[in-house]
Amino acid sequence: MAAAASALPAPAFCRPSGDAERPPSHLAALILARGGSKGIPLKNIKLLAGVPLIGWVLRAALDSGVFQSVWVSTDHDEIEKVAKQFGAQVHRRSSEVSKDSSTSMDAIVEFLQYHDEVDVIGNIQATSPCLHPTDLIRVAKMIQEDGFDSVFSVVRRHQFRWSEIKKGVCDVTVPQNLNPAKRPRRQDWDGELYENGSFYFAKRALIEKGYLQGGKMAYYEMRAEHSVDIDVDIDWPIAEQRVLRYGYFGKETLKEVKLLVCTIDGCLTTGHIYVSEDAKEIVSYDVRDAVGINLLQKRGVEVRMISERKCSAKMLSAVTLDCVMEVSVTDKLQLVEKWRKEMGLCWKEVAYLGNEESDVECLKKAGMSAVPADGCPAAQKATSYICKCNGGRGAIREFAEHIFLLMEKVFQHIWGILI
Repeated sequence: MAAAASALPAPAFCRPSGDAERPPSHLAALILARGGSKGIPLKNIKLLAGVPLIGWVLRAALDSGVFQSVWVSTDHDEIEKVAKQFGAQVHRRSSEVSKDSSTSMDAIVEFLQYHDEVDVIGNIQATSPCLHPTDLIRVAKMIQEDGFDSVFSVVRRHQFRWSEIKKGVCDVTVPQNLNPAKRPRRQDWDGELYENGSFYFAKRALIEKGYLQGGKMAYYEMRAEHSVDIDVDIDWPIAEQRVLRYGYFGKETLKEVKLLVCTIDGCLTTGHIYVSEDAKEIVSYDVRDAVGINLLQKRGVEVRMISERKCSAKMLSAVTLDCVMEVSVTDKLQLVEKWRKEMGLCWKEVAYLGNEESDVECLKKAGMSAVPADGCPAAQKATSYICKCNGGRGAIREFAEHIFLLMEKVFQHIWGILI
């Protein structure tokens, strides 16, 4: 859904060293992520639906396959760490372009000063988590094949605008885009296009003239449900629901989960062991997690527990969850592989909740995976979802709800095919 719009014409431009005729060859994605956010501290890496905010757009950019390089420009160590975990390169921006008064253009220009190889910048906003690779692929074509100098994202809105009356001014408001005597129905009105800030693509020469929009311009109309801006949608839980419903979750097609494997220590329990006077081990688990397991089972999901420790039979029998429990496990991947084959499942039909380095391979292979909020860094890096809850404090119930939401996407897709 794209349309060209010629405005703000820029004079012809060329690259130095006599290569004016060379077509743009290096398209770089650039996500600006300053550490100092006045609204929400470190907003760019705050977890949104189990994924750092910036991770959603990085995943879309990397999976689009149209960028020769994907960069995050930041001044903060933690943002750099997250960016690298998702596979992006990092440009450490200077303090001069990291001020509250600094503009996006300041940071982009600085980046280009260090990267002569870049011909086109795709400036993607970290606060647009519903961006999909297909959008970026189409825009890249508009720049590289259709000859546009700049392309920016818009969304269609059906909103009537009225003139603003300043306080203390005795005046009346007037309509800006409608005739009140002939108010159109929504279906009879095309609406208007508004910038939604998801991305701005521009050729280097245009940026060097001080523009992100100019020359031969075009807009790219995004679907309304994909147009989510965290700068506007301040209510984080609502934004999370939008992302879970309309976000991009990776190249792999989701399948219905048939088996959930969960580690006992640190997921079902907090990992704490209490020892009684008679040397008996005592552990506790959260009732919320028991409810989550029960809900999964009612929906036909087999739930199994594993532990590397040699838990006592009495302790396991006291945990009345009606689950298969395997203890003294030395190779978790081998055991889950065995269960998977016995049940005739592919890995996409397996969900896994783990919290330790020994869980990493299972987390990577599972169709859906999660790690409690207090899981080790290696496990969190390997997963697709980081829970808000700690292990033994509701992480299983939270992951169960996440599975249910993603299953809705699977069923919607299947229903769409059938229709």
